[in-house]
Amino acid sequence: MKNPGIYIRDIIGRIKNCITGIWQVADEVARDKAVGTIEAEKEELDYIFAVLVQGTFIGMPSPPVHISMDLLPLMEKDLILLLERVDTANEPLSRLFSVFDIG
Repeated sequence: MKNPGIYIRDIIGRIKNCITGIWQVADEVARDKAVGTIEAEKEELDYIFAVLVQGTFIGMPSPPVHISMDLLPLMEKDLILLLERVDTANEPLSRLFSVFDIG
């Protein structure tokens, strides 16, 4: 009969490997969710910037018009984002729920 200490070490090693695997999967999932949240936050900041710069078009006070017009060619993505927000303006909470995966 072999030494029982070898069996115990083998079992402990397997448990350690299992726990390490679970930890790595949980870490990967958390990182993926963090990236998704940061991307949503970046999109919100882009939206706020577009509203601040192009606020003249929706009646908000904004920088001088010549600055807004100079930035207009560079803000194609931001204007598309503004138009998408018009579609979802009726349901602002639905966007928030989809970003944070609530429910």
